[in-house]
Amino acid sequence: MILDYLGGLFSSDMGMDLGTANCLIYVKDKGIVLREPSVVALDRDTGEVKAVGSKAKQMLGRTPANIIAVRPMKNGVIADFEVTQKMIRYFIRSVHTRKTLLRPTIVIGIPSGITGVERHAVEEAAHQAGAKKVFLIEEPMASAMGADLPITEPHASMIVDIGGGTTEVAVISLGGMVVTKSIDIAGDEITDCIVQYFRKKYNLIVGETTAEDVKINIGSVYPLEEEKTMEVKGRDQTQGLPRTMTVSSEEIRQALLEPVHAIVELVKRTLEETPPELAADLVDRGLVVAGGGSLLRGITELIRKETDIPVRCAKDPLSCVALGTGKYLEFLSEGKFHKNDL
Repeated sequence: MILDYLGGLFSSDMGMDLGTANCLIYVKDKGIVLREPSVVALDRDTGEVKAVGSKAKQMLGRTPANIIAVRPMKNGVIADFEVTQKMIRYFIRSVHTRKTLLRPTIVIGIPSGITGVERHAVEEAAHQAGAKKVFLIEEPMASAMGADLPITEPHASMIVDIGGGTTEVAVISLGGMVVTKSIDIAGDEITDCIVQYFRKKYNLIVGETTAEDVKINIGSVYPLEEEKTMEVKGRDQTQGLPRTMTVSSEEIRQALLEPVHAIVELVKRTLEETPPELAADLVDRGLVVAGGGSLLRGITELIRKETDIPVRCAKDPLSCVALGTGKYLEFLSEGKFHKNDL
């Protein structure tokens, strides 16, 4: 016990949101110290890492034949074990600024619906990357903790976490998830719908980065007070030549109908399965939306209209899971929780 305490003084124990789109790292007593895209650029022939994070993301769709930029996480789970291990190792070393540090204890947020094999893959990747101990916490619980919801009270707290690869919804009471549901429809699926919209309606081929810019700049799921427009550049599918066109927020809203409807239906199904007493709590307490998808214009208004309960966005929606892993890390160091408590 004393050795563990002394080791903690010299190691940078951390919480990690190992997301499909972004990786965030929380270091004990320092807060969030790293926020990078979950992208790795590799030499196609040797497998050597050329870039990780922001630098690698800039290479998406722009690499020469001998370099490939990949996303090793898909739907919140490991799609490429070896590349994920390299990415985690790179991020750990980025955080560890001193060479004499001991191997860190790491808390990692994981999707609630993953299999035992997938859980083991995450643990193994972290161990291989240099972690001393690895603890896993389900992302809805971590997100609720990061959003400062009163999860230990005998009342309902509801979180809707719209990430890059998955949307997870949970109703929490007395420190446990009473109802939880997830689907593989989230930010990446929304971006892909924009890509497909341009291809089908305008015969315009746009890349993932362009579609994401459109989503951020003019994307909406509820009518805006002042609709927006944006110039989009791509390649004409018929002629093969570059082309520029102007698109409106109304058009993008139509393109997003299908994935957004699926997310709203997931929220409704979760409410339908919530015990009556807890459902009654939510009439007044409402629900909290977190994750990158919560920044999509009109998402809180749409969910409020469809469910008839109050909806608000978390204070720092992009950081909720990482902040939650950090809080869990602190609880572990104080002996408040054991590995399987959450």
